[in-house]
Amino acid sequence: MKLFVHYCPHGFSNCYIAGTEHDAADREALIIDPGIMDAEVLNFIEKNEYKLRGVLITHDHSHHVRGLRTLKKIYNTDIYAVNPTIRNHRTILVRDGDTVSIGSFRVQVISIPGHSADSAVYKLDHLLFTGDALSAGMVGNTDSSYAATTQLSALRSRLLSLPGDYTVLPGHGPPSSLEAERHFNAGLISAAERKTSRPNYSLFDD
Repeated sequence: MKLFVHYCPHGFSNCYIAGTEHDAADREALIIDPGIMDAEVLNFIEKNEYKLRGVLITHDHSHHVRGLRTLKKIYNTDIYAVNPTIRNHRTILVRDGDTVSIGSFRVQVISIPGHSADSAVYKLDHLLFTGDALSAGMVGNTDSSYAATTQLSALRSRLLSLPGDYTVLPGHGPPSSLEAERHFNAGLISAAERKTSRPNYSLFDD
């Protein structure tokens, strides 16, 4: 598989294209989070003679979907998301635990609500496209303690529990590995755990 990473100045986000390495006549690609659809993205698809089979949306925030309008003017391809519509485009609705066949790709859907209600991670072979739910050293920001607890629980039960190691490809920032995040991501430690892990010093200790 060939992976193209494109930096989107709008929101400092990452757009990804995953493509097969078959003969030119059979090459297929998926685009993940088109925060922008510019000449560089279009040239990569066209020069590699990819047939664009689908668009995966990790969540409906502007930084990750702004390029959809332009993309849909060029390619008649399906959009896959946890939301039934993204920016007035109808989607193919996916849910936690689904494994979706898109052309020659098999994509597993892992729902991680918290940063947004529709946040999803897509597992493609050894790659995890995590959106804003999980980044190198951080987890997604949330607007309530309930959302933060929900996200932490989903990350632990649905993502960190995956056997083996995977490459983590976040919506912002550099790539990482699932193994590195298991051991070093401070955001995966709950506030209660941080509190109980501190030494319990007292002014009255001998």
